[in-house]
Amino acid sequence: MILKIDEELTLKVLEQEDAPALFALTDGSRHYLREWLPWIDGTKQIENTESFIQFCQNQQASNNGFQTGIWFNGEIAGCIGYHAIDWSNQKTSIGYWLGENYQGNGIMTKSCKRLVEYAFNELDLNRVEIRCGAGNLKSKAIPEKLGFRQEGHIREAEWLYDHYIDHLVYGLLRRDWTG
Repeated sequence: MILKIDEELTLKVLEQEDAPALFALTDGSRHYLREWLPWIDGTKQIENTESFIQFCQNQQASNNGFQTGIWFNGEIAGCIGYHAIDWSNQKTSIGYWLGENYQGNGIMTKSCKRLVEYAFNELDLNRVEIRCGAGNLKSKAIPEKLGFRQEGHIREAEWLYDHYIDHLVYGLLRRDWTG
């Protein structure tokens, strides 16, 4: 699946052939990404990225969401996707990350907007959530720009290497989406 956003930006479901570029991006942004992502230390070799992509392919095959690479001017810049889809309650949550060198171009806001549109218009879901570290100012700016409401603050929600971090919970309902 390919979701074209504009001339510079495309979301494409991850395939095994993407593993070398995705691992290189992860490895090159390791120090930067580690501040907020707990899986960085477990991604030490390309085989870890290949396993992640296989997990993503299984997720899509079971109709439980998908993960895409974010392609900016022909280069992989990060990842975005649905963690899982709760079909009985018509909801999902979006997770995302962007390589350090791709920050500040509006890439993630456009990518999130496209996945929100897809959730409501193509998958006929009713609710989309985004959770992020309370101190992650760049990450929390995304749902705020897109009209999500902050619905909660979960204390010590995640163990991040050597400390707990709080999470903010943002939600958006189809009836509130203005696109």
